[in-house]
Amino acid sequence: MSQRPAKVVFLPSGKRGEFEPGTTLLDAARTLNVDLDSVCGGRAMCGRCQVLCTEGEFAKHGISSKADHLSGRGAVETRYERQYGLAEGRRLACQACLLDDVVIDVPPDSQVHRQVIRKQAGLLDLELFPTVRLHYVEVPEPNMHNPEGDLTRLKLALEFEWGLTDLRCGVELVQDLQKILRQGEWKVTAAVYDERDIIALWPGFHDQVYGAAIDVGSTTIAVHLCDLANGKVLASSGAMNPQIRYGEDLMSRVSYVMMNPGGDREMTMSVRETIARLISDVSREIGADLHDVLDMTFVGNPVMHHLLLGIDPVELGGAPFALATDESVATSAATLKLDMNPEARVYVLPCIAGHVGADAAAMVLSARPYHDDAMTLLVDVGTNAEIVLGNREQLMACSSPTGPAFEGAQISGGQRAAPGAIDRVRIDPGTLEPRVRVIGCDEWSDSEAFDSSKTGVTGICGSGIIEVIAEMYLAGIVSTDGIIDGQLAARSERVFPNGRTYSYLLYESENVRVVVTQNDVRQIQLAKAALYAGAKLLMERMRVDHVDRIKIAGAFGSHIDTKHAMVLGLIPDCDLDNVFSVGNAAGDGARMALMDKNARVEIDRVVKRIQKIETAVEPRFQEHFINAMAIPHKIDPYAELRKKVSLPESARFQGDNVPDRRRRRSRRRSEP
Repeated sequence: MSQRPAKVVFLPSGKRGEFEPGTTLLDAARTLNVDLDSVCGGRAMCGRCQVLCTEGEFAKHGISSKADHLSGRGAVETRYERQYGLAEGRRLACQACLLDDVVIDVPPDSQVHRQVIRKQAGLLDLELFPTVRLHYVEVPEPNMHNPEGDLTRLKLALEFEWGLTDLRCGVELVQDLQKILRQGEWKVTAAVYDERDIIALWPGFHDQVYGAAIDVGSTTIAVHLCDLANGKVLASSGAMNPQIRYGEDLMSRVSYVMMNPGGDREMTMSVRETIARLISDVSREIGADLHDVLDMTFVGNPVMHHLLLGIDPVELGGAPFALATDESVATSAATLKLDMNPEARVYVLPCIAGHVGADAAAMVLSARPYHDDAMTLLVDVGTNAEIVLGNREQLMACSSPTGPAFEGAQISGGQRAAPGAIDRVRIDPGTLEPRVRVIGCDEWSDSEAFDSSKTGVTGICGSGIIEVIAEMYLAGIVSTDGIIDGQLAARSERVFPNGRTYSYLLYESENVRVVVTQNDVRQIQLAKAALYAGAKLLMERMRVDHVDRIKIAGAFGSHIDTKHAMVLGLIPDCDLDNVFSVGNAAGDGARMALMDKNARVEIDRVVKRIQKIETAVEPRFQEHFINAMAIPHKIDPYAELRKKVSLPESARFQGDNVPDRRRRRSRRRSEP
C-alpha cells in the first residue's frame, strides 16, 4: 500500500480530506466534522460508528475505493462482531484504519443528526438531533502531585476526548461524583445537555438514555417515552387529568382558583404527581431506570401551561387574558418538583396567546403550514379547540370554547376511547336501523362475526358521537336545526319519547343501553358551532373564502371520519380529498421538540409570526356561532361536500315535535 496520505470521502455529506495511513475513520470523521455517532469514544463498545466502504472508481473524486484499502478486522472489532453482530460489509469506524484511498458511506442509523420517517400520513419527517448526548471517558486518577479536584479532571477528560468546553455541573450530581468515579474505576459515561451541562453520570460504559414527550390536556394527560438515540417511541401511557375534579372546562378551574386561595397550588401538585407517575409507569413498562429519563418536552393550553409551571392562571380568566409568559421555558425536573432525576431537563413550548397555548404551537410545528403556499386550516379538537389558519405568507390563530362533549363528557352514553366504546356508526335511511363498530372488535354489529363479548359495549366515544349525529342527519332523524323528529316514532321503535323530547336508541343488549338524546345533539351542536365560528372568523380576517387543506388533530383526531365531520359542520367546506385526520399533532410536535433541538429554535421563531385573534371580543363571532348551530350550516352551501355526499333538504321539521303528553299539557295551558 502507498505511504502517501490516503484520501477519504464521506458520503452523504461529501466531506473529504487526506490523512496519514493508520488514521482511524472515526478520527478522520471528527477532523472533518462528519456527522458520525459515537458514545464510547472509539473503544468499540457502543457500535454506533458503523460505516460502509463503497467500492468502485470515483472519477469525480479521483479515487479508486476498495475494501482492502482499510485495515482488516482486529481482535477488538472481531469481538464486537461476535457479541453483537455486524451487517455484511459494515465496519466500526473507530477500529478501521485508512491504508489507501476510500469512499465511506455513513448510513442513517450511524448519524447523530438524521431523519426518522414517521408513518402517519401528512406529517413531515422527524429530525433526530437530541439535546442530551452520552460521552464515555477515562478520567485520570488523582495523585499527590496533582491537586485538581475530581470534577475538574472529569471536565478536562470530556474536553480532551470530545471537545466539550466550559461545562457546568449541579451540586446534586457533584455529591455523587466521587462515588461514581471510583465505582467505575475512573471509567464513566456522562450525559451532557446542549453541550454545556453535565446532568448525569454512570460508572463504566452506559449507552441508553430516554426522553419523554408530554401533552397536558384539559381532560387527559399523555406521556410518550422515547429512545433519544433513535427517536423511537418505546412506551406510551395516559390518564385523566386530575384537575377535572376542580372543573371540567378551563374557566371552571380558573374560577376555582379565584374562589379558593391556594387552589392553583392544589392543581399544580395534582398534575405534577400524575405526570411523574405516568413517566414512572412507562419506564417500568420497558424495564428502564427512571434515573435515565433525562429530557422532557411539555405542551398544553395556556391554563394547563401555567398550572404546570406553578403560575397562578387567574389573569387568563378575563380580558385581556394576559399570559405570564408567552416564551418557551427551559428548566429542570427539580424545579417542577417531579419525582425523578432532579437534573433531568424540561422544555415547555411557547404559547401563542392567552387562549392559544403550547399545544397549538406544537401542532403548528408538526404540520408546518408555514412551509407551503396552500391555505391550510389546522384544528385541534379538544375541550378548548385551537385553530390556526395560514401558509408561508401569513399565520393566524384563535381558540374556541368547545367544551368536553367531543371527548365523551356531557354526553349521556359518552366515554373515553377505550375497548368497548362505539367508535363507528352507520344508519340505514330506509329502516333507521343502525350498525356499529366498537373498539376492540373489527367487525360491524350486523356481521355474524361480531363478538362484543371480547370487550363488551360500554358506551360511545368522540369519533362515534360525531358519526352518529351526522348519520342521524343524513337519515332524516335529525333536522338541520338539530331536532330529533318525533314523527319517526311511528316508523321505528328506535325513535322514542324521552321526557319532553325524543331520543334515538343506538344500541341495546342485556347489559347496556346506548341512547342519543336531544340534549346530546344540542351539546354537539354547541361544540361544533364554537369550533366552526372560530375557523370562519379566521377566514374572514384572512380575507379568504375557502381553504385548500384541512388537518384535524386532537386526542381522537386520527379516528375522526372526515366526511362525517364535514357533514356535521364541524369544519368549513373543502374538497374531501384534502381533509386529513392527523391524530395527536400536539403530541407529535412535542416529540419533534424532544428529538430535535433545532425544532425548538424553529417554533420559538415561528410563534412570533402568528397573529392572534381573540374570539371573546370579536363582534362577528356570535353571528358565525348562531349560523353554525345548523347542520351542517345555516347559510354556507357546502358545495364541495355536496359533490360527494347527498345531503337532506334543509327544511325544518314542522309542528311542536314533542311527545303527545307534552302537547296535551301545552294545549291545556293555552285554553281559556
